[in-house]
Amino acid sequence: MSRISEEEVRHVAHLARLAVTDEEVHQFKKSLDEIITYAELLNEVDTENVEPTSHVLDMKNVMREDIPSKGLPQEEVLKNAPEHENGQIKVPSIIE
Repeated sequence: MSRISEEEVRHVAHLARLAVTDEEVHQFKKSLDEIITYAELLNEVDTENVEPTSHVLDMKNVMREDIPSKGLPQEEVLKNAPEHENGQIKVPSIIE
């Protein structure tokens, strides 16, 4: 007996915005039933002593210490700006 009906296949296809033919519904019904059967096998796995994990590898963020450092001199930065005025880079206006 199938674990998924043709109506459910059509509903899933509708949610995914897929137009499906009657033949495709039959094919998807068979494929989805096989997927559900496989997923149900996972329920039989003994996970009694298995810790929940969010990732299979032991990962953590490696952060460097945030130490301020001296930046480029203002004159050096403004040398590369096409336009500047009063020590600031001048850009075209985008707001009217």
